[in-house]
Amino acid sequence: MTHPPLLEPAEAYALWAAEYPAHAHNPVMCAEERAMLALMPASLRGQAVLDAGCGSGRYLLHALRRGAMRATGVDLSPPMLERAAAELGSLRADAPVTLLQGDLVALPVPDAQADLTICGLVVGHLDDLEQALAELRRVTRPGGILLCSDVHPIGHALGWRRDFKSAGSRYAVRHTQHLYGDWHAACAALGLHIEQVLEPMLDPADIPAGAHFDPRALEVPVALVFRLRRAPGSDSACMQACP
Repeated sequence: MTHPPLLEPAEAYALWAAEYPAHAHNPVMCAEERAMLALMPASLRGQAVLDAGCGSGRYLLHALRRGAMRATGVDLSPPMLERAAAELGSLRADAPVTLLQGDLVALPVPDAQADLTICGLVVGHLDDLEQALAELRRVTRPGGILLCSDVHPIGHALGWRRDFKSAGSRYAVRHTQHLYGDWHAACAALGLHIEQVLEPMLDPADIPAGAHFDPRALEVPVALVFRLRRAPGSDSACMQACP
């Protein structure tokens, strides 16, 4: 069996952007999004929301629909930010929206800016989980919430790849497996409290008729979703990950 070319995230998402809508568009994303939205506060009125790795803007749209006062999206890929700008431009919202190009480990936003920080299906593109979580913690206010998700590590063990099609060709994007133990250790080091963890399963109703997929995917969780809280009164200088 021939595997698709493995691309670094910046190259992959530059190719993927044109066909990447601002909604969950495959069964794994549908399962992940249901879990993320279940853990997201029902009302975000008066709150500032940051989406780190915002892609085409799907979670920014959800945050605005829940009444966010201000929304900021950061993504490594300029083509994905262009897609997000187009998607968000179609939504009438009173809240200001800012889109910035930047890296997850060096977000171009001030300390403690967000009441809610979202990072959906992004941390697996980085080798160092603690470094990524340290930066997400930095931009979240003390007492604020972080919602983070990743492809479930069991998928890596089963040989699954994060692949996509662009212009008729198939590619895969580099992804690093982060175990639950890795999350627990990183959160403990950073003073992030794990409030809730969900391991969503696929809904057979989301699988298109005739789709080719690993049938084991119906028997195991497909995503790992965390609701974390930054300790109240903690400062941005303490408990940072090592550079």
